[in-house]
Amino acid sequence: MRIPATLTLALLAAPTPLLADEGGGLFALDPGLSVWTIVVFLLVLFVLGKFAWGPILGQVEDREDSIRRSIEEARTMRAESEKLLEEHRAQLADARRQAQEIVAEGREAGERLRREVEAKAREEAERMLDRARAEIGRERDQALETIREESVDLALAAASLILEEKLDAQADRELIERYLAGMKTPVAEA
Repeated sequence: MRIPATLTLALLAAPTPLLADEGGGLFALDPGLSVWTIVVFLLVLFVLGKFAWGPILGQVEDREDSIRRSIEEARTMRAESEKLLEEHRAQLADARRQAQEIVAEGREAGERLRREVEAKAREEAERMLDRARAEIGRERDQALETIREESVDLALAAASLILEEKLDAQADRELIERYLAGMKTPVAEA
């Protein structure tokens, strides 16, 4: 029978009284007990190896595989979530860009509408001014025509008075001034 090296070293290093067979020292060797201890140890080692360590190691390996798979799934899910997050950010940025475009288009449309309304208002004002100018022109022309007619009438009336009374230049002037003074009063009242 072979004794393990550490046990051999421990026996060699121990003092002699401990190895004594007399009363059984601390390191007293009983060959029968040693053989049975080794046999029981090997039997327990075999039983544990056959029935306990195999299933325990199998479960540990299964657990390691499960953990490895979980880690891989977590990595995959993390990569997918990062990809989805990037897609979400891209969609959000696109939505913001579209919203800004819509707002800009709305502003543009509002500005365009304002310009159109202003242009129409200017055109309408110009048309109204043109109509007013035309009306003023017509009324001015009508007033001038009336003045012409009245001045012709006045001139004819004055000429007829002058012809009826042929006087000298001074008398003609006084006569015309009197006639015009008489005409101012009814014109001023009108």
